[in-house]
Amino acid sequence: MADMTIKKYLTLIIFLLSAFLAVHTNAQLIKVDHQRGFTDSLRNELINAPYFGLFKDNYFTVGTAVGAKPTRNNSDVKFQISIAQRLTKTTLPGNSFIFLMYTQKTFWNVFEKSLPMHDLNFNPGIGWSIPFFSKGRYAGKFTLLLEHESNGRDSLESRSWNRITFSGSTIIDRWLMVHAKFWIPIIDGENNRDILKYCGICQGGVAVTTPDKKFGWSLTLVKRIGWNFNFNTIFEFNWRIHKKSNQYLFVQYYNGYGECLLDYNKFRSRLRAGIVIKPSFFSEF
Repeated sequence: MADMTIKKYLTLIIFLLSAFLAVHTNAQLIKVDHQRGFTDSLRNELINAPYFGLFKDNYFTVGTAVGAKPTRNNSDVKFQISIAQRLTKTTLPGNSFIFLMYTQKTFWNVFEKSLPMHDLNFNPGIGWSIPFFSKGRYAGKFTLLLEHESNGRDSLESRSWNRITFSGSTIIDRWLMVHAKFWIPIIDGENNRDILKYCGICQGGVAVTTPDKKFGWSLTLVKRIGWNFNFNTIFEFNWRIHKKSNQYLFVQYYNGYGECLLDYNKFRSRLRAGIVIKPSFFSEF
């Protein structure tokens, strides 16, 4: 119990630190000056971007089950911390770069007595990313990522797996991005041999924003293994608080399996709301 209490407060401290960095330094791997040409700005930032920044969205949300009466057992706090450290500048072929990433998802039963952490999912990795340009325009990005994910527990509650991930994204226009990702799994956890039935084998989605970036929507579908029409669905909506900020009011709807590793084989339908800190250019999915 003491170890879980320490983990709880350390995780909260890390989240607050990442929020501070994002708000006060506008930290991110690649950012864009919208007062200049889109492609020229991107090329410049690939060379001059900071080494340390955000990777995926960083958010803090609270919510409950959909279609059921809210109780202390089906309501919780979910937050995500995601950062990356570039190991190289754009000296590799094609302006590509190598980076380290770390993402942590936390499910916190704050409505229960003693506020226990339900599950912490740790996701470190190393990746190689390359942007593509065509006829002077930015065409998209490809990323190869070696990643590990586990919940840091032992005995019957231990969950872990590894993935070789191939992902790509392309911006159709300034307001529309399409992304896809598939992986080769290496399952080393003894208690989650069937994880592909629930956490899937590939995913794809779209992200839409208004021209002024004030509002945004995204839909991600994670295909579970099998030939039938089975997906985990993640729908998100964000509303930028201020035009000079990268903080947004945030709503997330999750429907399916695999939301957290401990309960990867249990179905969930959860609606949560809170705040999200987003990279200005690339949000990884």
